[in-house]
Amino acid sequence: MNNIHYKKNADSVIERLRLFYERKTSDQIFAIFKLPSKTLDDFSTNNKKEYVQYPDPEKRIHYWDNLLKENIRLEDDSIPFAYLSEFDQGLYGALIGGEIQFLCDPKKGWISSMIKPMYNDLMLFHPKPFDKHHIWFQRYTHQLKVFSEASKDKFGISHFILIDSLNFIFELVGATKTYLSLFECPDKVNEVIDFAFQLNVKIHNTFFESTPSYKGGTFSNYGQWIPGRIVSESVDPFHMTSVDDYEQWGKKNVEKIFNEFDGGVIHIHSNGRHLLKNVSQLKGLKAIRLFDEGGNPAAFDVLNDLKENAGDVPLIVNVDDNKFEKCLKDNSLPGGVLYMVNSLKKADEVNSIMEKVRKYRI
Repeated sequence: MNNIHYKKNADSVIERLRLFYERKTSDQIFAIFKLPSKTLDDFSTNNKKEYVQYPDPEKRIHYWDNLLKENIRLEDDSIPFAYLSEFDQGLYGALIGGEIQFLCDPKKGWISSMIKPMYNDLMLFHPKPFDKHHIWFQRYTHQLKVFSEASKDKFGISHFILIDSLNFIFELVGATKTYLSLFECPDKVNEVIDFAFQLNVKIHNTFFESTPSYKGGTFSNYGQWIPGRIVSESVDPFHMTSVDDYEQWGKKNVEKIFNEFDGGVIHIHSNGRHLLKNVSQLKGLKAIRLFDEGGNPAAFDVLNDLKENAGDVPLIVNVDDNKFEKCLKDNSLPGGVLYMVNSLKKADEVNSIMEKVRKYRI
């Protein structure tokens, strides 16, 4: 990939992001502005939230092209990318015989996938050799080809979420039986985790082999662009467990797959913040995306406390533009953070704000 035509200041943004992920910008801030989109509005108007058939990849990349083209004049710290939402979860279970379901999300512009739990008992699962001719692997590789060809030198293709470790067992037997299996059949759990590791490595090696990179980095729906071959990991199952359970069943498996590539990025929901200090110590960790949900304070509102637990790990948080601009003016924004700013502003207004963002120092 030689250019990113849908981002006129792509190279300067990437150099900023490189320093961010190398943990050399603790006194600086970064910002991405999420602006209103006609393409997304049209999608929301013409679709409803419902289960649908696997969509035509040509139509999906056409949607992404239109969406990303809208922000061609935007000079924030975003990098344009398409996301393979069609395979972000359901692909894994589908490759071992699960029933894949696709859900249209009009507000997000995604058609995502999931798998119905496949077994009543984890002991009933018997791993089989990987089949590269499986219909869903063929559809996966075909979509990678379609997206890569259509996006050439315009925008990137983002990595998508791993479904390994306990997340994979969730797909087999559901959450409750996964937790019970840790006590009832721990040896079987480890066997399945090993199988899931190999399956994830195959899926994501295929991704990296089939999609273009830019300046040696990975396009990321959480981190925009990160140096190296970077995977997107989830510790969601441990949000509902103790830190000790994460240390026993999560940490080594996360580090194993990070080591297989060049590291990874992790997201943490608001009910998983008790894991932050331990997750921040993972070898190979590049950044943590913090999400907000009801019942807990917004990450931005407790950011200093979160940074104390995260150390120098780059954090990515949501904030509305009023709060962001006030703190920008007051010079009270913590550094070493990528701020995802929800805004109704025009590109020219954002570009003016970004001049202050790039000059900001603590």
